[in-house]
Amino acid sequence: CFGMIFQGAKFCSHCGAAVSRAVTASKKVLLCPRCQVNTQSVVIGKSNLRECPRCEGLWADVDTLRQIYTDREEQSALLGTATTIDTPLNAPLEKVRYVPCPVCRQLMNRVNFANCSQVIVEVCKPHGTWFDRDELRRIVEFIRAGGFDKARAIEISELEIQRRRLESARTANA
Repeated sequence: CFGMIFQGAKFCSHCGAAVSRAVTASKKVLLCPRCQVNTQSVVIGKSNLRECPRCEGLWADVDTLRQIYTDREEQSALLGTATTIDTPLNAPLEKVRYVPCPVCRQLMNRVNFANCSQVIVEVCKPHGTWFDRDELRRIVEFIRAGGFDKARAIEISELEIQRRRLESARTANA
């Protein structure tokens, strides 16, 4: 589930799954967009990611991210049953800071994942997504809790409202 765990733990405290994390050798240098230190190549479950040893942020390239999002069976096995996500109402506001993509060094876009998850991630569309500490776990929980279905329902509802407005405007002008 990509949750933060204690070093040396054998099972995840979030989902109960056996810990499967391995640091792999990589000659490629990818700097953390926050700390500007070289990230480590890690394999978590079946996902190849880059992890900052200082801030514990994660870099996922486009293909790895697609695998994480679409592999619902793996997510289901890792997280068990779906749960609702609590969002703190009085959470302190973070200082907004745009960060560079580790691959192309261009500033990434800050995006509310699925437009309704309340998890803001940094995205470089051609290269990948940066997740600050614990954000990937929150995204996976969002997906398992039916977040994509909720996002699609909201989008369909908004499109239907726009269609009705256009139809009303067309009828009024006729």
